[in-house]
Amino acid sequence: MPVAYMLDTNIASFVIKDSIPGLRTHVRRFRVNQIAVSVVTEAELLYGLARKPEATRLKPRVLEFLNTVKILPWTSDAAEHYASTRASLERTGRSLDDLDMMIAAHALAEDVILVTNDAAFRWIGHLKTEDWTV
Repeated sequence: MPVAYMLDTNIASFVIKDSIPGLRTHVRRFRVNQIAVSVVTEAELLYGLARKPEATRLKPRVLEFLNTVKILPWTSDAAEHYASTRASLERTGRSLDDLDMMIAAHALAEDVILVTNDAAFRWIGHLKTEDWTV
């Protein structure tokens, strides 16, 4: 079964920290190969660990998560979606953080649903999103 959902960095963090009641249960309803993260999310999570080397209890949880979930590589197709989506948003006077824009473009390129609780992703009309935190 192909990947159907991409977790954004906030959702991945919530899963790792088990900070949203019921979120892990929701994630477990799917097969491991149906849920992925972008390599951009992997980079953000690893950056968070690098910034806080004293977070010794968090590190194994992040690494376990990254070893469990499928990590999708950045592709030329994702880069093309990034360019067109960013230009389109800028024409409307809106923008996202660069890394969020890369994650959105990656979800578009992979034709998956982006799981996020960040309302700014809704500015990208053709991006399919779900919020599993509600």
